[in-house]
Amino acid sequence: MPKTINVVVIDDSAFMRKSISMMLESDPEIKVVATGRDGKDGIEKIRQFRPDIVTMDIEMPVMDGLTALGIIMKEMPLPVLMISSLTSEGAKATIDALSLGAVDFIPKELSYVSLDIAKIRDELISKVRQIVQSRSLLFRLQRIKTASSNVQSPGQAPSAPGNRVVRMPEKSLKAVVVGISTGGPFALLQTLPKIPENFPVSIAIVQHMPPKFTRSMAERLNSLSKIEVREAEDGDTMEPGVALVAPGGRHMSFIRTNGSVRIRISDEPKGTLYHPSADVMMKSAVEAYNAPILGLIMTGMGKDGLEGLKDIKKKGGYVVAQDEASCVVYGMPKAAVDEGVADVVCPLTEIPSALSKIFGIQ
Repeated sequence: MPKTINVVVIDDSAFMRKSISMMLESDPEIKVVATGRDGKDGIEKIRQFRPDIVTMDIEMPVMDGLTALGIIMKEMPLPVLMISSLTSEGAKATIDALSLGAVDFIPKELSYVSLDIAKIRDELISKVRQIVQSRSLLFRLQRIKTASSNVQSPGQAPSAPGNRVVRMPEKSLKAVVVGISTGGPFALLQTLPKIPENFPVSIAIVQHMPPKFTRSMAERLNSLSKIEVREAEDGDTMEPGVALVAPGGRHMSFIRTNGSVRIRISDEPKGTLYHPSADVMMKSAVEAYNAPILGLIMTGMGKDGLEGLKDIKKKGGYVVAQDEASCVVYGMPKAAVDEGVADVVCPLTEIPSALSKIFGIQ
């Protein structure tokens, strides 16, 4: 019999505690062993029940979610999924939580009863299952437990030996396009700040997130990075040493005008599973540049980016995939590796140096 996944749900709203518990327990292999009404109560329940994963609200009385998360990461590290409000303040707090060691988040509005409740429930269950099964995450949490010294730096993912850059690109690459999802903010915090300031091309990033969250993430990354990082706006020009993050909830594509490649932000196409979509962004980049580019596919559920990476390869481009051992969820990179489009598979910690080598930076 498969092992039951034990969950503690922490939220000051009785309705939310009940709603999340019901959604989780609709899966027969998930059991909510306890609920907490605030951070202090939640920590006591975690100590008592030792769950496999925790869902936790950020804004709570007595002890808020960020304070409780800091204590959890220091004293009893385990996977924490934050419940976040879709506001600018909620987005900033969520990025703070992800920096402190939370694995992912669920927008609070999506947790309420809606016409799309089945999709919301399935996404929640899928995240809980894949997070609990993540080898990289368990390794990282074990390192935190062993070190137990610096809550602000939750530790690196394991640098397992993977394929190194064994074949350099045959042609000059004109841009870097990145697709990333679950576990993405932590992974980006480990990579973008290590990109050198003289990086010779522009970087475009699709991180699956709702509106407002991508802006807060870009601002945090910009404050830590040598290159400029900002949320993309319609009409922005792709420039060397600048990383542009697609705004949550909208697609980012490209158009060439007067010799420059510019950003287009749009709601179209509407029929995609993800908004923004890595496939939409990558396919558009191939058309706009009409030249080889580099595709980087990182931790995340699903296969978004695979079709875009195929187009990159057809145009003579180069593909780097994050390795399984360092992914929180080995979905998007796995699709690329299984399809045979990845030129190199790197641990998270080696991605910045691999990019520097590919682009000839010492």
